[in-house]
Amino acid sequence: MKRFALTVGVVLLVAGIAFGADIDGKWIGNIAGMDGNEMEISYTFKAEGTKLTGFTPTPDGQKMEIQDGKIDGNNISFSLAFGEMKMEMTGVVSGNELKLSMDMMGSPMEFTLKKAQ
Repeated sequence: MKRFALTVGVVLLVAGIAFGADIDGKWIGNIAGMDGNEMEISYTFKAEGTKLTGFTPTPDGQKMEIQDGKIDGNNISFSLAFGEMKMEMTGVVSGNELKLSMDMMGSPMEFTLKKAQ
């Protein structure tokens, strides 16, 4: 019986690591702009195993593709390129909430996104 319980526990642990968080879809939140006013920000993500793809819309209506996207359980990481500048992002998914952190020109910034319904 102990062996069965241990086997079930290991299978559930591996399944949790393999499938990780449900990141697929659109995520929306607010972030403080450089002028101090809040602006809406959104990302659309797609998980492909441990690879993360997706985009964020730009103010001119284009799509900025995320780069180097990775998923490790509930943790994600990716980067965005603005010309020569590259911004690294990390995040943790918890249910319908995604807490993202980034370093913007030497200033750390954190914000929370909610999964769109």
